[in-house]
Amino acid sequence: MEILLRWVFFSALALLPLSCWQRDKFPAQMPVLPPVTAAPIQASTATNAFSVALHGVDYHIQPVFDYELHGIVVSLRHHNADRMLHERWQDHLNIADLCVIWGANAQAPDLNAFEFWNGQFTCFFRTESQQAWQRFDRFAISNNHLLTEAADLREQIAKVQVGDQIRLRGQLANYSNSAGFDRATSTVRNDEGNGACETIYVRDFRILRSMTNPWRSLHSISWAALLLAAGTWLALVMTGRLRHRASN
Repeated sequence: MEILLRWVFFSALALLPLSCWQRDKFPAQMPVLPPVTAAPIQASTATNAFSVALHGVDYHIQPVFDYELHGIVVSLRHHNADRMLHERWQDHLNIADLCVIWGANAQAPDLNAFEFWNGQFTCFFRTESQQAWQRFDRFAISNNHLLTEAADLREQIAKVQVGDQIRLRGQLANYSNSAGFDRATSTVRNDEGNGACETIYVRDFRILRSMTNPWRSLHSISWAALLLAAGTWLALVMTGRLRHRASN
């Protein structure tokens, strides 16, 4: 029993960092939902400016367009308003940035040929494959600042992982707060650089399909095996069974 527990524990311990490193690897053949192949929908809005309050800070929201986005999350950053510039600006409303692709980018290119990552307010991507770069539409990717004070939406957004196919609806909006911070939204998909991010006041958010791959399964199994082996070892030690066996 002692040898088996040691083997399970250290095997799981070795597999955890490897599976964690590879858990966001995209499947070679990832089934894509039909709406994800379409571009975002932007339309005129009848929603007037309004205000919301969150954690003692008042926010003024100025809707610009109604907006609906289907896409695949390729990178993300969940924000903690108690850290960095969000703390300085008292911006509790911007709960996350999601870097999302759609259209031909969701189907044709080898996404594993790219590296996607989020800075504090930006999304970056690069590849060393000339073929992958030529097939990639750099205007079918966007970094989205998601705004909401609603607890249920914040809970849903907090669950998002790389590879999830999502749908969100709301308004492209400019916003400001009582601390003097303000941010404007992009209203076109073909801009780049500073100011190119979409700032979206979220009305509805859905994870339509979560990405699965062997590495994520292995990651879950490794955690379970590690905890099981450690728990069993502790239980045997506390009951004296493991010490008794070792003394014989």
